[in-house]
Formats: sequence, structure tokens, C-alpha cells
Amino acid sequence: MSGVPVLASVPGQDEAIAFLERAAERPGHAYLFAGPEGSGKKLAAAAFTAALLCERGGCGECRDCRLALEDHHPNVAVLEPEGRDIRVGEGADDFGTARWLVARAHRTAPEPGRKVFRIEQADRMTEEAADVLLKVVEEPPPETVFLLMSARPHELTETIRSRCQTVAFHPLAEGFVVETLTAEGVSEGRAMLASRLAGGNVGRARRIARDPEGLAFRDEALAALREVGGDPRGALAGAQRLVDAAADYKKGLGRVLDEELEPLLDEETGRVAEQFRGLAKRIDERHKRRERRAEREFLDWSLLALEAWYRDALLISTGGDPSWVINMDLDWSADGVSSASAAAAIEALEEARAALADDTNLNAKLVVERAFLRIAS
Repeated sequence: MSGVPVLASVPGQDEAIAFLERAAERPGHAYLFAGPEGSGKKLAAAAFTAALLCERGGCGECRDCRLALEDHHPNVAVLEPEGRDIRVGEGADDFGTARWLVARAHRTAPEPGRKVFRIEQADRMTEEAADVLLKVVEEPPPETVFLLMSARPHELTETIRSRCQTVAFHPLAEGFVVETLTAEGVSEGRAMLASRLAGGNVGRARRIARDPEGLAFRDEALAALREVGGDPRGALAGAQRLVDAAADYKKGLGRVLDEELEPLLDEETGRVAEQFRGLAKRIDERHKRRERRAEREFLDWSLLALEAWYRDALLISTGGDPSWVINMDLDWSADGVSSASAAAAIEALEEARAALADDTNLNAKLVVERAFLRIAS
């Protein structure tokens, strides 16, 4: 167990947390958090940031800790891909680019103490952006720490990697995810289903398990699949249904923004109070980034759910052990999907997910339609 309260809250990564606990006492200037999605990198980064900004080294209770853990601290800046890549940018005022981040690194911190800059999906930096970042990492301003996050660290340039201390995060085992969720009051069956559907991603598993609408992406995906049949018109109708569900999901994020902003509103005017305007702007910017990804994320989750369904069908059709199915809450006694059709569907869905991941492909509906037409045939 870590001796730093904020770091002690990060589960399942004892080696990484022990390293960060030592690093918090005398931090270096750059760290690379490397590991698969859902392994706890982001949670660990928030906790490490709190430990760096807190006067008591990460008490978990003070204002600095609370703001850092909520990603709202004024001394923290986050850079992440806008579209496909992290761009180099035109200049210091080109928000969300490498030049914008470097300019902020050289400015005085908004509040006394360190500045922390987190770079999400750092492997998505263009070559020009990486070159700009390299200069500030080589000669960092005083009291400045860079946290680079990547599920594909091998795609970062060697010059960037060599100037960072790497913190390795390992995939979380199903047993650990289930144990974590059951300790939070989730039933064991629901916890195991959520873990399998989330592929061990504890954050996504938690959302699936605890949110009443947590299985909406799978429910919509299976409902869309039922419309497909062997008919091209059914395939197009099913694709449209799934695209519409993704649009509805995006609209629902507006309510999340309202809930986040509500505590910052002035009771008399109903507007954001003067002292919270900077914080409200950062919340709004983060929300807009999430909105831009929302529909594709929902579609990716849905296609992944269909992939899991077909993998289960393939397991059953080849006489595999039913206890290994992912969708353990569904009835597989009379599935009737052949192994050949299941394998073909998995291939079509994999290709569709790869196409959606490429942000230069602007027509998500066409991608889903193509996959469903292949499944129908």
C-alpha cells in the first residue's frame, strides 16, 4: 500500500504506484505512462499530479488535490489529439497544439507551485509537433513536469522516449476488475459481464456495471443486427438505427455538461460566477473534445459488442466451453450462427472499427453500412 493517499487510491498497479510514490518526493521533468487502455494510466496521472501540486505531497483532501483529481487545477494543462493527430500549431495562441503547450510551459504558473502538462495519446503527435515538444523536454522550465500517456509507446520517437522516465502499466486481470466492482456493491454476475464486455478496462467496466444505461451500446447493436437479416435493405436500416443511437448518445452529453457547471453558477444570475469563469472554460473545452469523439466512440463500442457476440457464436458453434463466452447473460442454446459466417462477420467488424479510428474518414454511417452489408451477404 502506498504511503501517499492520492496514489494509494489507484488500484491494480502496485509496481507503477511504488515508483510514482518515490518520484513524487523528487520528481523528474518528464514521464511516459505506457500501457493499454483501461489499465489505470489516467487515474494514476491524476493522482501523481495531485501529489506534485499538493503542499503535503498528495493528502487527497486539500483544494489542490481535489482540483487535480477532477482535472480542474489551473496549473495543469492537457494536450490531446484534435481529430487524428496532435498538431504542431501556428503559434502560441493556437489552442490544443504543441506550440500552444510549449508557450504555456514557459509562462508563469497561474498559481504558486509546479506546472504539470499531460499529453494524451502522445504517439499521435505529428513529427513537427514531436520536434517542438522535444526542445522544451530537453530544456524544461523550472518547476515543470510533463506526463506523456500512450497505449502505443513504440510509436513515439526514440528521442522523446529517451528523455522520459517510463512508468509501465500492465493489463488488468478479469479477477481484479470483478473484485474491484463487487467491492463497490456490484453483483458478481454483473461485474463479470461488465469486465468481459470492457475487455478488462476497469473504467468502462465500472460504467457498464453501475449505469442503468451501461449496456445501451450493446442493446442497440444487437437490435440493429436483428434488422440486418440477409437483406441489403435490412442492413441499411440496421446501420441507420445504430447511427441514430450514436447521435442520441452525443445529445445526452449536454446534460453531463450542465451537471458539471451547476455548482459554478451564481444563484442570483444563473450564470457562471466570476471567480469560476476560468474553470468553467476548461470544463467546456474538455466537453467539446469529448463531444467531437462521442458518436464514433459509441459506434466503436457497439461494433466491438457485435464482435464479442460473434466470437461467442464462433465458440459455441465449434463446441467450445460455454463458460468462456463474453455475453454470459444471453441464451446461447439455440444460436444457429455457423462458424464461417461468424468469422466473416468478425473480419468485417474489425475492418469497420479500423476505418472509424481513422479520423480522416468523415462518413461514419458509410463505414457501418459497409460492415452490415457484408454481414447480410
